[in-house]
Amino acid sequence: MDVLGSRIIIAAFDGWNDAGEAASGAIAALRAMTDYDLVHSVDPELYFDYQYTRPATTMDAEGHRQLTWPEAGLWRPRDPGSGPELWLLTGVEPARTWQAFAAEFVDVMLRDDVSGLVTLGAMLSDVPHTRPISVFASSQNEDVREAHGLERSLYEGPVGILSVFEHFAENAGIPTASLWASVPHYVASATPSPKVTLALLDRLEELTGVDVPRERLRTDAAAWEASIDAAAADDEDMTEYIRQLERTRDTWDSPEASGDAIAQAFERYLRRRGDDPGDRKR
Repeated sequence: MDVLGSRIIIAAFDGWNDAGEAASGAIAALRAMTDYDLVHSVDPELYFDYQYTRPATTMDAEGHRQLTWPEAGLWRPRDPGSGPELWLLTGVEPARTWQAFAAEFVDVMLRDDVSGLVTLGAMLSDVPHTRPISVFASSQNEDVREAHGLERSLYEGPVGILSVFEHFAENAGIPTASLWASVPHYVASATPSPKVTLALLDRLEELTGVDVPRERLRTDAAAWEASIDAAAADDEDMTEYIRQLERTRDTWDSPEASGDAIAQAFERYLRRRGDDPGDRKR
């Protein structure tokens, strides 16, 4: 049996961990595969700051006003089929009591015999939209690294909620892995980036063996890239900047560039960011 086991939680949260809505987009694609049942949800009063993440008001079909509160929940597939079960842990990154938040969900994982955890994140990076999207796959678990050929992150500094979950899960005996995708920083961070979501799902399939239908994402990714091409065509400075990024990326992808060199460059990028880099990558 694979070290991640047959019941794997895929975790992604809105917020700093989700540039270009790429990680939450991957969760949405997974949810579209089958029906899911809610296993556990948190009390929003305990974990969210409503001045930071405000409730929203909506109108139902009968014209009645409803309030929707920030939430985070764990979902299991109603009909998992053959192969590993992919459970989903998703919601809004909490504003407080992160230890209690992570511990609450890890208790549920242990109760329901969860065998592995994979976190998904996306960060703004100095990468071109015209090249394949980079996904940094890492684990602090030696068995997971050996089984899947993953890196070990050497980053030290502030972290986001995904790293907290990995820490708590590993301490509870649940092996973990982390996938972080790079989003071109010159694309609006609040704009969905389907090409980045597609890269995360491609890497997730390699890791878990679970096939996720993504034909529509491929179409959306091509349209996304074409729209950026069109915008750059009208901006000479942007066009030249993208060419510089392409040259750098092509150098990284050359046979002379080692995996260690790329990993070190990735870590240097994280340390170079002054605006809370750990919220993008542990």
